[in-house]
Amino acid sequence: MRASLLQVAVNEGESVESRRRRVAGMVREQAGADLVVLPELWTTGAFAYEGFGREAEPLDGPTHEALAEAASDAGVWLHAGSVPERAPDGTLYNTSLVLSPSGETAAVYRKIHRFGFDKGEAVLMGAGDALVTVRLPHTTLGLATCYDLRFPELFRGLVDAGAETFVVPAGWPERRRSHWTLLARARAVENQAFVLACGTAGTHAGIPQAGHSIVVDPWGEVLAEAGPGEQVLTVDFDPKTVAGTRERFPALKDRVLGLDRPHR
Repeated sequence: MRASLLQVAVNEGESVESRRRRVAGMVREQAGADLVVLPELWTTGAFAYEGFGREAEPLDGPTHEALAEAASDAGVWLHAGSVPERAPDGTLYNTSLVLSPSGETAAVYRKIHRFGFDKGEAVLMGAGDALVTVRLPHTTLGLATCYDLRFPELFRGLVDAGAETFVVPAGWPERRRSHWTLLARARAVENQAFVLACGTAGTHAGIPQAGHSIVVDPWGEVLAEAGPGEQVLTVDFDPKTVAGTRERFPALKDRVLGLDRPHR
């Protein structure tokens, strides 16, 4: 299976519409891949909070329209990163779409863990409340976004729902890049799953982005890692490795669930 992670540069000098057209073109160039992945909030920038409301769109908005056409033209499954969604009731969400090779919407994931510690995304956007998986011909994807990476219980839930490959778009800052790599590898090892983690490059809202998109196998080995700038990271991997790893080293079977709280 071939995956292409598009580490898009999000810079303030480029308009949202210009970047949307440019990224759609990048998707079209990935014909021959099985799966293409975009970063989190690449239309606005993950830290450009003032743009969330202004650029928010419905699920069938201009980003969906442009990328559905691009996915169809390239004949690829497309994880379209995430965009600020405005729901019918007016609530904003950090929302990811997965599009099929015919351009149909296969899955919608609203980010559960919002970053900001009572400011920014944490107060401007609503929280999703559903674990989302989507079956591709060769693997089942489990969807998470950026800050979600810090919450292992979400990934355990995705494994229980059948996930074999985690897709994690992000707008991760350069100053915490070591956490990005560490957490991506940890989620892979503890769940015996592939991790495809696609971040942004560039600088927006004064925040340099980490880049360094990464693909990790079920043993925690890094199969490919991007540099800091805009880049297409393409890797071939065998999804059957997941079942083999879980069979040879069946650690997931030894989980102990439902422990009581400690007595005080």
